[in-house]
Amino acid sequence: MSGDSEQDGLEEYRASFDGEPGYLDWAAFGPLSPAVRTELHADAELLGSGRRSGIAMVDARVREARELLAELLKADIDEVTLQPSTSYGLAQAIYGLDGGVVVGRRDFPALTVAVARAAAARGRVLPQVIDPADGHITPDAVREALTDDTCAVAVSLVDFRTGFRADLAGLREVIGEDRLLIVDAIQGFGVVDVDYAAADVVCGHGYKWLRAGRGTGFAWFSPRARERIEPVLSGFAGMDAEGFTDVVERPAPTARAFTVTEADPLAAARLATALRGVRDAGVAVIAAEVAERAGDIMFFADRYEIPVVTPREPEQRAGIVSLQPRPQDVAPLAASLANHGLTVTARGDLIRVATHVGTDADTLRLFGDALAAFSYARVW
Repeated sequence: MSGDSEQDGLEEYRASFDGEPGYLDWAAFGPLSPAVRTELHADAELLGSGRRSGIAMVDARVREARELLAELLKADIDEVTLQPSTSYGLAQAIYGLDGGVVVGRRDFPALTVAVARAAAARGRVLPQVIDPADGHITPDAVREALTDDTCAVAVSLVDFRTGFRADLAGLREVIGEDRLLIVDAIQGFGVVDVDYAAADVVCGHGYKWLRAGRGTGFAWFSPRARERIEPVLSGFAGMDAEGFTDVVERPAPTARAFTVTEADPLAAARLATALRGVRDAGVAVIAAEVAERAGDIMFFADRYEIPVVTPREPEQRAGIVSLQPRPQDVAPLAASLANHGLTVTARGDLIRVATHVGTDADTLRLFGDALAAFSYARVW
């Protein structure tokens, strides 16, 4: 992309954020984009017609979504599946492992629960739980946990609590080629410019940063992953057969083996529409803008002396900025943010602020005003 076309693409993408100022909760839910809402209504009308041609047109969105995912992942379409959610894709990967799996104790439960349940159900997965002091799953933390039994490392690309961004290339270097790297990418896909080639499995969901709504999960299984992961949760849609058969066929040699049933075409349509917008704007362009907006949030936090636990280095963060005020200040700060019309996530001792390309000057002004009001009333 040339400089002018990059700017044009960014501005068009920015214009697709039509919500009211104050939304800073993209790590929890991404309000559906106008294009997604329009396509959803159009495809619903086609399915409502009952015409085979209309049904076929909507069904074709499944392949379209997979093609766009493959393009963004720099993968082959046969390596990509659609899933109901990130958790489904992670379960498909983790239940089929045989050996030790390194996972962070404080990582998102989609990872920790899948590892624990797989261990209990099959007896072939050995949880190797690590708990670094700051919760960050770094190459050094993983290196200390590796044993001869370790077959995989399961990690979030971006930590949902602190916004820490994992070093996939560094993790690959540490674990070598004999172990799998399984990545939960829900908090970074589409807004982080990362080379997924370092991973073996990448799972995500379109209902946050992609703004595609729920049911828009996906997973990529590399050739090495398909060689080493048994598709134990494979359903009829994952069989190596065309159409329906009275025989229980073996799982397909492609990533389709890691599916249970056919994908929802309406969900696929929403995902395809959202992915097309990201592809056209450019992930690198989006990532740079999101990083800049996150930097703006850090600026205001520093100005009003509110501690930030998210790493400062751009390569170690994405769109999440987590604030950690004094325990007695958490509720007053959350109240001030809400009173100024801001939507964030307050959980435990952290207040999570999540920015996006559509985080405009009015939203940043509201955020600064909320912090100023809180600071003025704060008792030291």
